Amino acid sequence: MDHDIAFMSAIELAREYRSRKLSPVEVVDALITRIEEHNPKINAFVTTTFEAAREDARRAEQVFAGGSDDAPPLLGIPLTIKDLTPTAGVRTTYGSLHFADHVPTEDGVIWARLKAAGAVLLGKTTTPEFGGHSVTESPLTGVTNNPWDLARTTGGSSGGAAAAIAAGFGPLAVGSDGGGSIRVPSSYCGVVGLKASIGRIPRYPEAQAFESVGAVGPMTRTVADNALMLSVVAGPHSREPYSLMESGVDYLALAQTGSLAGVRVAVSPELGNPPIQSCVREAVLAAAGVFGAELGAVVSPVDVHLPDPMEYFVKWWGPIIAAGMGELVDHMSEPELTHPLIRSFMKRADGVSAKEFAHTAFTERQQIHEAFASVFDDHELLIWATTPTTAFPHPGPAGGPLTVAGAEVSEPAFDNQRLTEAISHAGYPAISIPCGFDADGLPIGLQIAGRHGQDATVLRAALAFESARPWAHRRPAL
Repeated sequence: MDHDIAFMSAIELAREYRSRKLSPVEVVDALITRIEEHNPKINAFVTTTFEAAREDARRAEQVFAGGSDDAPPLLGIPLTIKDLTPTAGVRTTYGSLHFADHVPTEDGVIWARLKAAGAVLLGKTTTPEFGGHSVTESPLTGVTNNPWDLARTTGGSSGGAAAAIAAGFGPLAVGSDGGGSIRVPSSYCGVVGLKASIGRIPRYPEAQAFESVGAVGPMTRTVADNALMLSVVAGPHSREPYSLMESGVDYLALAQTGSLAGVRVAVSPELGNPPIQSCVREAVLAAAGVFGAELGAVVSPVDVHLPDPMEYFVKWWGPIIAAGMGELVDHMSEPELTHPLIRSFMKRADGVSAKEFAHTAFTERQQIHEAFASVFDDHELLIWATTPTTAFPHPGPAGGPLTVAGAEVSEPAFDNQRLTEAISHAGYPAISIPCGFDADGLPIGLQIAGRHGQDATVLRAALAFESARPWAHRRPAL
């Protein structure tokens, strides 16, 4: 029974709570037992909050015992939060030894909204230092292992969140994503990760007000849970200058409404940025076939012409990371405690001139927007691979594989974000969902993106594909 509880969706748990077939206390206790048994080999948590979770579960149980019909939508539902999002009274380390004992006094907006909806926090999940790496390892927590193969990476930087979902440590997780940090780990770990339209979910207070690329968002095992979670956390905030003003939207209902018949879907397996593994390409093309032959969409291939994603990555994120962390690191008593890759990346950022950054931030970013806009002029959706490969073995100092499909890669440490970076800078919603497995049983991720603001359309497409090719019954053997 405990194993069944571990892989129940949030929607299933909520239904069982309301029918009094399961109690929040029973569920939280079962998940804590599972985490204590399996997390030592996965290393998905920085901090656990088990006693507080049990107290919250008892309070939720009292509400259900009272027969209340208006319980909050996530009452008693367990979740985890990536350790970049502030949690008042709960240690938040940013994956850094320098903040090993840091306890915020303010909640991030996304957690405040989830808490108000009744969610129960099980703990904070691992992240590379300051979220600045595309695999999840740090001097503070060590390496986080992929539940599908413990010798392989989860990706980053929301690797702990993805691993927790895949391992059955709860149905919901909060991640964050600038260049792919929700979608890449979701792909590697076989879960669902959404980077919503820019402005859809507030990031305050963990972001600079006018940095318009990064996002926080839901990571789940099913698309329906993802839509439910988005319904809770979406909506404007006074401290967010890019806030989209819609509030109170039921994304779950919208995702479940209508078919894909006649919807125009563009497909570009590698988004004009080869190489990718043949198994990944084949899985994307097979998914395109499902959209067309089984779901009634009108599928057509497209060419997408983008600036070099890795060169763009360095010139955009380098100065931003350096500006955000440089002064911080300079004033630390032991800067050598910072991960060598972070120090190296900051040093490289010093070589990016103001002119180069301006060209990247304005001219090239506009080119990226135009490339996607031209696709969405004629299509409602675009599908392509989430990552060039399936999860690779833990990479060591290089940060990632030196070759993909026999070809050298220019930025091994960040190449796994080669296919997720550009859409972030265009601001469009993009989701990663499982679309198959390779010969070693490792998950393959498919990205689905839509027009700005059309998050519900993206979720509807993802839910339709999940219904045609379900994956939640596939579980790693721990």
